[in-house]
Amino acid sequence: MCDQFVGTWKLISSEKFDDYMKELGVGFATRKIASVAKPNVCISCNGDTVTIKTESSIKNTEIAFKLGEEFDETTADDRKVKSIVTLDNGELNHVQRWDGKETTIKRKIEDGKLIVECVMNNVVSTRIYEKA
Repeated sequence: MCDQFVGTWKLISSEKFDDYMKELGVGFATRKIASVAKPNVCISCNGDTVTIKTESSIKNTEIAFKLGEEFDETTADDRKVKSIVTLDNGELNHVQRWDGKETTIKRKIEDGKLIVECVMNNVVSTRIYEKA
C-alpha cells in the first residue's frame, strides 16, 4: 500500500518554502533556520501503521498513524494540529487542521523521486527528495 514511499529520502530542491511557512504563521527567525535545513525523511510501514521521521541538524520530528484515522500532531514549528492522512491515487494526502485553519501536504513518487507539495491558502511549496 505505501511500499513505494518506504525508504530514506534526502532533500535536493525546495521552492517557495519560506512563503509557505510565512502563510502558516511561522515567525521570521524560525523560517530563516528552517530554510537552511536539508532534512532527511525516513518513511516506514509496520502493518497498517505508517511512520514518517524528519531528521535535520536543527530539529527531528516523528509521526505514526493509520491511514484514514485522525491523530494529534505537534508540527516542527510547534503547532498542535489534528491530522489525517489518506492514500488517494498513489498520493499520501496529509491534512492538518488547527484554530480554524487547514494545510495540506501531498507526497507522491515521480521518476523515483519523492515530491512533497505543501499547500496553505493559495501558497504552494514544492520540495523534492531523492533516495539517500
